[in-house]
Amino acid sequence: MKQRPRLPPTQTKFFAFNGGLDLVTPTLSKPNGTLSAVSNMEIGIAGGYKRIAGYERFDGLPKPSDAVYYILPATITGSYATGNTLTGATSGATGIIATTGAAQGFVLTKVVGTYVSGENLQIAAATVAVATATASSGAASTPALNASYLNLAATQYRSDIGKVPGSGSVLGVFQYGSLVYAFRNNAGATAAVLHKSSASGWAAVTMYNEVSFTVGNVVTPLDAAVLTQGGVTATIQRVVTQSGAWSGTAAGRFIITNPAGGNFAAGAATISGGATVTLTAIQTAITFLPSGRFEFDIFNFGGQLGTRKVYGCDGKNRGFEFDGTTLVPISTGMTVDIPTHVAIHKFHLFFSFASSAQHSGISTPYIWTIISGAAELGIGDTVTAFLRLPGGTGSGSLAIYAANSTHILYGNNSTDWNLVPFDSETGSLKWTTQYITQGVSLHSKGLVLLSTTQAYGNFQSASISNKIKPYLNDLIPTATASCIVRDKNQYRLFFSGGDAVYVTLNAIASNPNVGTGSGAFGMTVITLPDPVLCIASQTELGNGEEIYFGSSSGYVFQMDVGTSFDGGVIAWHGDIAFNHCGTPRTIKTFLKGVHEVSGNGYCEFSFNYSLSYASTEFEASVTENLTSGFSGGSWDSGTWDALFWDGRTLIPSESPINGDAENISLIFQGSSAEFVPFQFDGEILQYIERRLLR
Repeated sequence: MKQRPRLPPTQTKFFAFNGGLDLVTPTLSKPNGTLSAVSNMEIGIAGGYKRIAGYERFDGLPKPSDAVYYILPATITGSYATGNTLTGATSGATGIIATTGAAQGFVLTKVVGTYVSGENLQIAAATVAVATATASSGAASTPALNASYLNLAATQYRSDIGKVPGSGSVLGVFQYGSLVYAFRNNAGATAAVLHKSSASGWAAVTMYNEVSFTVGNVVTPLDAAVLTQGGVTATIQRVVTQSGAWSGTAAGRFIITNPAGGNFAAGAATISGGATVTLTAIQTAITFLPSGRFEFDIFNFGGQLGTRKVYGCDGKNRGFEFDGTTLVPISTGMTVDIPTHVAIHKFHLFFSFASSAQHSGISTPYIWTIISGAAELGIGDTVTAFLRLPGGTGSGSLAIYAANSTHILYGNNSTDWNLVPFDSETGSLKWTTQYITQGVSLHSKGLVLLSTTQAYGNFQSASISNKIKPYLNDLIPTATASCIVRDKNQYRLFFSGGDAVYVTLNAIASNPNVGTGSGAFGMTVITLPDPVLCIASQTELGNGEEIYFGSSSGYVFQMDVGTSFDGGVIAWHGDIAFNHCGTPRTIKTFLKGVHEVSGNGYCEFSFNYSLSYASTEFEASVTENLTSGFSGGSWDSGTWDALFWDGRTLIPSESPINGDAENISLIFQGSSAEFVPFQFDGEILQYIERRLLR
């Protein structure tokens, strides 16, 4: 009897998602799992493509991402609207109505007090419902509703948060201690003003006055001493000794409160504690000219917790020191004393002035005299950035970037500095230089790594952005800011139109998907509705890393928090490069895709695919909407493609595929303001091999 022909066996092929966006490698040469197109996804520290987290406005008030909701069962008899305050007539409890769509009663946020069952519920003293139970927190009936209610609650908090007062863009932002600070022009754009976050929103930081002195004598006065000249008095906020000694030659400035009893004038004055000085002129108010671009460095010259301070400059004013209370302008002695870049290295405060890098004496940020150890280094090109680099014990160096060159400063102080030209053709654009396991900077041709070599104390550089060069070329001149994300081993680069590039660096030398040595794991591109014009990524006093950025709207935003772009949807997609499963000329019948998805909350996404290099000979695939609940629910609570598994953080979601082709590209996409980040780790393809292409 004639035997029936055997069907070819079904095969499976797993490939991990890694490598990032690749716009230049020929299709057949691309490693499996790379991206041919992407938006608003980032590469995980060990691979995979993750939908990015959101950002939200910030001013010190309660954060939208910390919002919680309560469900208050009730029999509703009257009308109500989102944002109304619902008051319990008996309990006095209050809450803000987050949505009008809850069938079981009210969804509330900002609840104060405890509602009681059976009490009348009122809006503006009018009864609109009767409570049928007490309120319960986070009690939505499905993961999807839970995500929706959290987002609606966040909206009520978001509306409370204000812009930095003033006009124009945010000019600079930094975190210091538990507070966030931001510069913005005043309403008339006549001055830049420093504000700090607080429990009631942004508050202007008090600026004091400065008055110069000479012939300081007897004893060094202490901060908080009282300066007296006749009937005029003021409290000294900071003693700024710039030269000499307190034996009759000290000279400098006092930062003082507004004087009582009139104004100071040139002449003798006394200080509580016994010191005497000669004032040189009337006091002047400390102000900032408008529209600079601020950058900052934080350092502790004193060695005690209370002596840790912020140092900054903006290219429009003198550099300064700030301790959270008192801002001290720093006078370097330059005729035009307006530094553009700042860093602290080997206990020297460095400022740049055009093509000159200058620094203070050792541990004396107020003193810029040669005798104190201050010095000037001529770079021969406009300085664009300083970057501290690690080395062996005591061998850390300073990279000094210019527009078209890079120098490395070796040594410990002005007695042994050795300024070595490193690259005479490659420099850095301002505000793009960061250090995270290695130096990263942007120059006119792309992104460059500056890494240590096995040769002690030396460095090597390598370009890392070739794979996205077509995307990056037009954006390079519009770069506005950069930051690092320590927990993700990530460098982020931002542009004026809202575009961004996220680069995940290789932090795991043994990762088989990456190889060994330093370098970039890959990069993706991001589109933000609020352009990042200045940014700070800091870990303050043992707290977790927090990222804040200022934008053109006047808002300061906290990045990598929440589920939305400040209330707006996060639209994302990732197109996986065509995969031939190891047989580039063999037709395959693709049967199924199994998507490995991980995360910690509810998500929804769409899956699509393209066959045979997107050939028009194949019918367009049907987009399939999938849902995954990473916690909560049970196996039988949904359909095959809409399921919830209890207690799981890795859920393979399956999708049928129907088509014959030599290769396939997988397309994942979504758009929502409600879902926490989730990650695609890899794919299992099921297929049957057929025949060779003719």
